Amino acid sequence: MKKFIAIVLMFGIYQNWDGINSFVSGSPEYQPGSDGVVLYATEWCGYCQKTRELFAQHNIPYVEYDIEKSDKGYREYRRLGGRGVPVVNANGTIIHGYSPQQILAALPSR
Repeated sequence: MKKFIAIVLMFGIYQNWDGINSFVSGSPEYQPGSDGVVLYATEWCGYCQKTRELFAQHNIPYVEYDIEKSDKGYREYRRLGGRGVPVVNANGTIIHGYSPQQILAALPSR
């Protein structure tokens, strides 16, 4: 029984290492400012592509992190509660999934 509990505990630590590491080390390594747009996406995601097209259509400047290629981007994506893509940080408002109305509402009037 003790071995089972130890294995479950180790698995839990492994699954939540990014959150534990951020908690222990203080502030995370990367914190986007509250005055910009950051897209956490993947290359193959159709809704990520739709989000890119929305940004282009409305001339919205943004920074993109491919969470499969960027460790820094992946850590921030996980810290923001990412479980799927896209995740958008629009001026401090976190939007999970493709939602043009929410994205545009989070941005200042243009």
